Amino acid sequence: MRYLLLAAVTLFSTFGFYGDLMSGGRMPYSVVLTGVIWSGITAALWIVVMARLPLVYLVIPVVLSILSPWIAAILEAWTAHAFPRQPLTMQGGISFAATGTMVLSIASYIFFVIFSRAVGREAFKLRNELELAHGIQKTLVPPFTLRTAQFEVYGISMPSDKVGGDLVDAVALPSGDAIAYLGDIAGHGLQAGILMGMLKTATRTALLDAGEREPNRTLPVLLDRLNTVLPNVKEPHMYATFSAFRLCKDGAVYYALAASPPILHWHANGLALSKLEEEQFPLGLLDVPEFGGERMQMERGDMVVVATDGVLEVSDKRGEEFGVERLEKTIAEHAQAALPELAAKILEAAQGFGKQIDDQTILLIRRMA
Repeated sequence: MRYLLLAAVTLFSTFGFYGDLMSGGRMPYSVVLTGVIWSGITAALWIVVMARLPLVYLVIPVVLSILSPWIAAILEAWTAHAFPRQPLTMQGGISFAATGTMVLSIASYIFFVIFSRAVGREAFKLRNELELAHGIQKTLVPPFTLRTAQFEVYGISMPSDKVGGDLVDAVALPSGDAIAYLGDIAGHGLQAGILMGMLKTATRTALLDAGEREPNRTLPVLLDRLNTVLPNVKEPHMYATFSAFRLCKDGAVYYALAASPPILHWHANGLALSKLEEEQFPLGLLDVPEFGGERMQMERGDMVVVATDGVLEVSDKRGEEFGVERLEKTIAEHAQAALPELAAKILEAAQGFGKQIDDQTILLIRRMA
């Protein structure tokens, strides 16, 4: 900031010398230097207000700029009185103003170069960190397909230009069951990305003994454990939403939610959609006594779709959100498609509706038998 300030001050200070040149070099040196200093102060004020203060303070430099000719005249009159005029030649005055202009221009150029180098290094560093974070995110959340005797699971996450914290994953249990889950860390940036990686590790660790637990208790215990662990490894304001499913080898489906987006259930027999929602706290925010779980009835051909806020909250130019209704329409139009194709259609519809500003993550589950 100080190099930018110095660059602007030295550049606009040349206006003081410009006034002397326009007068033919006849202004006393003290008066010229007063104009130089006043021009630099005015430029510095603009920079400080624009960079550091609320826009309401712009009225100060605007008023000073309007009054600048009168203020400069007063300062020059006082300077001329305080420092009596010395006899000057036109050639000497022009030479003084021209030399001052050249010196200040060179100084301004040097300060701008220093400022640009500093900003460039910082931008390069941030770009490298962002690329590294995106690489880690793609490693932790790759597209996947998981098949069991009864179910097919597909998950995909399309990161935004910022580093986010969406997570979609599935784990096959030795018993033949599977656990599929989708999480969303609140916020963006490296903090959200790091916490997402920790959440995936904690989830997979907590599921190591899932095969030994009653199917209806697996997911409530998982959410309880995550809600106990997360507060100790995150900032107080951060939290995670979570949707989890246990897909049993006999066709039973259990689910548990923590402030999850709506679960959309496509009923193949009735060619209709139903919506499941449950009011529950997110993970890592409050000390919840116990998370609950429910059983879902899925028939052959039925499908479950969960999409994060990055899909549902995409807005068009009028500020209207993509929303659940448009997601339901897209699902109904492509319900018979393969899961990767359906996910691609959903992402295409959302990205065609408005600009992506958050990670767009989808979990699809279809009962095949």
